Amino acid sequence: MARNSLHLSNQSLGAFGEEIVALELKSRGAQILDRNWRIKEGEIDLVVQLPNGVIAIVEVKTRSTLAFGHPLESITQKKSQRLQRLALAWLVTHHRFGDLYQIDCAAVVVDQFGKHTIDYRSDVL
Repeated sequence: MARNSLHLSNQSLGAFGEEIVALELKSRGAQILDRNWRIKEGEIDLVVQLPNGVIAIVEVKTRSTLAFGHPLESITQKKSQRLQRLALAWLVTHHRFGDLYQIDCAAVVVDQFGKHTIDYRSDVL
């Protein structure tokens, strides 16, 4: 049985959520610097420069239901620590170490008809 009428796999559901968040941030004046940046340690979903110049490392969690809890509940202490290490690695790799940065999280919930909500939280870690 399909999860929803959109027939999205976990991977494409995640990509859909990341795209929605990227579009929302761009509409707010942010510039997308990187997407799905990956090193051995892990992956950063989005790196954006906010209108105020601050770099935001954005973790996006997308779900099709709240039956197993809010998407942001899946960000454990271990995941938080990994995001902090990844943020510093991105800054160093891109010669931006010393720039102001923050770690943001976005929860996207997509219903069976494709309607979505975004719960965006700034500077959470």
